[in-house]
Amino acid sequence: MLIGTLASPEILSAPHRVRREHVARILDAGIDHVFVADHVSFHVGAGMDGLINAATLTALDARLKVCVGVYLLALRHPVTVARQLATLAETAPGQVLLGIGVGGEDRNEFAMCGIDPRTRGARTDEALGIVQRLLTGEPLDHQGRFYQFERGWIRPKPSQPIPMLIGGRTDKALARAARFGDGWLAVWCSPQRFAAATAEVDAAAQAAGRAAPRLHGLQVWVGIDNDRDKARARLARGMESFYRIPFAKFEKYSPWGSAAEIADFLAAYRDAGCELFNIMPLAETEAAGIDAVAEIRQRLQ
Repeated sequence: MLIGTLASPEILSAPHRVRREHVARILDAGIDHVFVADHVSFHVGAGMDGLINAATLTALDARLKVCVGVYLLALRHPVTVARQLATLAETAPGQVLLGIGVGGEDRNEFAMCGIDPRTRGARTDEALGIVQRLLTGEPLDHQGRFYQFERGWIRPKPSQPIPMLIGGRTDKALARAARFGDGWLAVWCSPQRFAAATAEVDAAAQAAGRAAPRLHGLQVWVGIDNDRDKARARLARGMESFYRIPFAKFEKYSPWGSAAEIADFLAAYRDAGCELFNIMPLAETEAAGIDAVAEIRQRLQ
């Protein structure tokens, strides 16, 4: 089981010394990885480039593993992404895990990039196939609906494959995970739905002649505080500020309270087969969030 914590804005943009201290605290606590988001321009212009942040973080410490969760592949050209991934595989071998999703919470994020939001799923499917074939190191000619090129070629190929998790909650996302993924990355679902969906992904992958995906995961926001009212209020403010949606939409899937209470909540997902948790802790301080994720990890394992 892999349990990671969010690479918060402080971890990403504080002075270099402070960032290294946070990373050292994460590694010393036994946390398996950090994860980063990816947006070009979300709602009020917020954003962060997931692959650039992954490169920055892996350079802080060769022991640090980074999950990009989730990367909006449809907003980029797949040949360029394949080169970025191959470069990361050279500079940080074995340190990067790539989650891929279609986004869509802010449809204008796609429209402003010249992408019809209605095509983001089909674009992602086509781009995923291109990226995975290019990362074999063999030349590729491609004539598709969205991308056309001759002799696309990315070398050297990664010495270690970059695991890819497919995010999303729809039936199309599950089919995408079965076709392309090393696992499904869930969000905002019940343990029962998690178990049923991963079984569906595994069966579809095997029916298509692929090995069953080996790393199903869950991305989850949590509010940390021994005072449950404070924990809930902090979590609600954070999620409403980011998503511009009332907290009630997320409440039953986003636990709050002490680390022990959150571990109890997440144990049902562990028992349903979850092998990776990306935990986004909203706590009073950065250190408190890291320490809470470390305690959650210890209790779940």
